[in-house]
Amino acid sequence: MIEQSFMSNLEQFRKLFNPLPGNHYLHVTTEADDIAFLFDEMMQKVGGKFNLAIYSEITLHVEKPSNANIQYIQDFKQPFRALPRDHDIVVIKDILYAHQNPKMILKLAYTTLANTANIVIIEKKGVMDIEAVKEMLEEHEFRAPNEIDIIDGYDLVMAKKMHMWGNGL
Repeated sequence: MIEQSFMSNLEQFRKLFNPLPGNHYLHVTTEADDIAFLFDEMMQKVGGKFNLAIYSEITLHVEKPSNANIQYIQDFKQPFRALPRDHDIVVIKDILYAHQNPKMILKLAYTTLANTANIVIIEKKGVMDIEAVKEMLEEHEFRAPNEIDIIDGYDLVMAKKMHMWGNGL
């Protein structure tokens, strides 16, 4: 589970999302954390689908969200799998800077997001160069990137996928 500081901000974090019936959320992370359990609960309430991609060298035998479709990725060189235009939210936590190819992660997120859907990037404070991440998001056709100071000990950047002529998805 995530540190206590995040858990105290969970209700405020929840307010960033407004799941609708049939929504699909994807969480890409290193563990089945509080975000995973939050999204699992939210998707159950609206008849949605929750996908969880966990980067871990081993398949952990710990408590997992009950209705999540879970995929394990063995190392930080590999991509996660997700269908095109299948998700309404993608949250990438503690992965962008750990992955060997962060631009591939953003490209996959762009591909799997529906038009006008949101991407959220979360990293521990001090790990992420926020301005560089905002620029990288813009390069990958994500618009209106904003830093949101909502989680103690973590930086959070949120942006919206906009259907542009350049990427064609």
